[in-house]
Amino acid sequence: MPHTLDGRRTPFDSTDPDSKGRVALIVLFSSVVGTLLLMAPAVASQLQLQLGLNPSQTGDLFSAELGAMSFASLPALWWMKKFNIRTMSTIFGVIFIAGNVSSAYIEDYGTLLAVRFLTSLAGGSLMVLCMSLAAQTRDRNRVYGLWVMGQLSFGAIGLAVLPHFFDTFGIGIVYWTLAVLMILVLPLARFLPERNVTADHAGTEATGPTNNYVLRAALGLVAVLAFYVSLSGIWTFVGGVAAASTIGTETSSAILSIATVLGIAGSALATVLGARPSTRTNLLVGYVAMTLSVGLLAGMPGLLRFTVAALLFKFTWTFILPYIMSTLSGLDRSGRVVNLANIAIGGGFAIGPFMGGRLVESAGGYGTLIAVSAAGLVLSLALIMAAQPRRTTAPAATAPVPQMAE
Repeated sequence: MPHTLDGRRTPFDSTDPDSKGRVALIVLFSSVVGTLLLMAPAVASQLQLQLGLNPSQTGDLFSAELGAMSFASLPALWWMKKFNIRTMSTIFGVIFIAGNVSSAYIEDYGTLLAVRFLTSLAGGSLMVLCMSLAAQTRDRNRVYGLWVMGQLSFGAIGLAVLPHFFDTFGIGIVYWTLAVLMILVLPLARFLPERNVTADHAGTEATGPTNNYVLRAALGLVAVLAFYVSLSGIWTFVGGVAAASTIGTETSSAILSIATVLGIAGSALATVLGARPSTRTNLLVGYVAMTLSVGLLAGMPGLLRFTVAALLFKFTWTFILPYIMSTLSGLDRSGRVVNLANIAIGGGFAIGPFMGGRLVESAGGYGTLIAVSAAGLVLSLALIMAAQPRRTTAPAATAPVPQMAE
């Protein structure tokens, strides 16, 4: 029953964007569809070993997956307004399940590439829907914090557990796990409204486009692109920085594994803080700390400096992201700008390593890449501050947000 006799919404009201069921759907759907990419190092190694893929084929396979998830933003702008999103999410969920089950048994590279593209397209459609729904919640900072934390947690658990089963089940264990997880979370689709309405019910907070909407939206999207170009460029080659500083592979791998846990903690802190003391303040502190972490990698960092840099980098990366997404959703509560941000994220992930490799080769070291990445973060900070909507504070009373277990 969606409402009580006095007219208040119940926790099972599918029209309430702040219901616990809706928030659980946002977190769990996005976590399941994002798990594979967060497990990319382990999955790539197993694919090369089991199917005999060369590095180019492996790179193309993951590029297809990431590209499909990013491309999903474009048709989503259309289907989320035209069709019953509860039905569409169920269809995409079924395609995701079928695609993963099929992938577990495919040995031909070309066929696997096509199936993974379609599977990721369905998963990306669910991801975009989750991002759009999160934009309609009242306490967006906390919901986006849960959104990031859920994905990181699933990825970390997958990396820690699933490779132990590769010898027995092969790469199929990853695809089957994703299929089973989607089967388990798909019933949450009942918490979706039939239509993806705008958040015109979100209290006193601004719900429509702000003044200079197009300019602010453009600044925000470029800020996201610069942010992801900078972070993916440096993170891709952080192991190389360690090696150049004579830090052993096992030692640097252990440090980066711990950094993953710190990444979960960063998003958890954003979830706890919400908009306190303010989105601007949290963004400023996070960006300054992240830029400092990149600067600490300059020169030939010793073990202590490298450790501090890696841990601080991953912590601030995931702390900042919820506030960036909240800023974009504050410009347009219907979620259109957030949908486009998915393309900027994918573009940044693609450009960063491409740019970074060439900077390292041309400079004969990592100094230029570090400087460019730091400059990109400063640029992103300036742009996201300029893109801030006029009214970004959360209402005094917000709906309770369920805490996800680590």
